[in-house]
Amino acid sequence: MNRIIITFFLSLITISPIMAQQKIVQTAGRQQLGDFAPEFAHLNDDILFGEVWSRNDLLSLRDRSLVTITALISMGITDTSLVYHLQEAKKNGITRTEISEILTHIAFYAGWPKAWAAFRLAKDVWTDDIKGDDAKAEFARSMIFPIGEPNTAYAKYFIGNSYLAQISSEQIPFANVTFEPGCRNNWHIHKAEKGGGQMLVGVAGRGWYQEEGKPAVEILPGTVINIPANVKHWHGAAKDSWFAHLAFSVPGEETENVWLEPVTDEEYNKLDK
Repeated sequence: MNRIIITFFLSLITISPIMAQQKIVQTAGRQQLGDFAPEFAHLNDDILFGEVWSRNDLLSLRDRSLVTITALISMGITDTSLVYHLQEAKKNGITRTEISEILTHIAFYAGWPKAWAAFRLAKDVWTDDIKGDDAKAEFARSMIFPIGEPNTAYAKYFIGNSYLAQISSEQIPFANVTFEPGCRNNWHIHKAEKGGGQMLVGVAGRGWYQEEGKPAVEILPGTVINIPANVKHWHGAAKDSWFAHLAFSVPGEETENVWLEPVTDEEYNKLDK
């Protein structure tokens, strides 16, 4: 019996290191710098990846990808190094929806322009996650944020079809809103006794924003629209383009969203003339 017990524990000692660690094999250093800087190549391939990255009994490969992506973006490194680590992050199990949330979170700490640069790379890495060959799928592949589900809860306040994807519900809640060509929401007001209002950030495609009594403003990727509380306005897609924007709810007191009349075809059709 003792021999059986000893044999069992010896088998655990033999097996556990194999189960605990997945050895990372890296050859990029030697391939690119082996002749020019052999010691650097050794440190890169054998130490950084062969030892540090391979210590996945302490941190998973997924966690190490998260740490590395955050560090690179924080330093403003958005070259092939970031592309490689985004690709590895995908291999290590990070989904399209997750990378969208990760980069959004990083943006608030590392800087908005750095996040935009990272998003442009990430959407290419995760582009094949979206299936289909119709216009909607093609548009979805052009941006990193998900299109989400049909915006049925607010459909009565829209002309045309829209889609809603809640990106974050913490700190400052915001969502990605997608409009099919020609889709726009009704005139409406974000009422508030103090603070309040809304901020829009163009994500993909082309759209419009208009306040009552003022000319419409074109929204393109990167365009920022600040909507004060208690101002009547509407926003939506151009006639010939899908459109998506992030919608940030600005905190306030006694806030209320008041939906009003639709934007008429006559008002809307003037915009591209």
